[in-house]
Amino acid sequence: MRTSVLARIGTWIVALLVGAVYGLAGTIAHAYRIAWLPVGLVLAAIGCAALLLAVRLLTADRGATLATGLGMMLATLVFSGSGPGGSVIVPQTELAVAWTFAVPILVAVIVAWPERTRRGAARTVSH
Repeated sequence: MRTSVLARIGTWIVALLVGAVYGLAGTIAHAYRIAWLPVGLVLAAIGCAALLLAVRLLTADRGATLATGLGMMLATLVFSGSGPGGSVIVPQTELAVAWTFAVPILVAVIVAWPERTRRGAARTVSH
């Protein structure tokens, strides 16, 4: 049964908002380090990748996954710049550059990943 257009648009909006929350959390937390290990960057990337994979696998909809990724990228873009008072949430460091590139790369890889197909699902046996 095909889902209605309204339901798909609603799914994409929710996916965009959830992606924005993850993108915001990753943008704020990516700079956390323990000694030399960039724990914040690693956990933010793992969290965003897990969300993108979950959306892709559970909905089987590239559009919803792309909307999630766009929310992440939008939050990263908005909160990486300087605020109205001149304050900067994300200073220009090597971790910030890595985070800025990690999000679109994760989105591109997960959205472009080939569809899962079940073997034998295409074959039907009739007696």
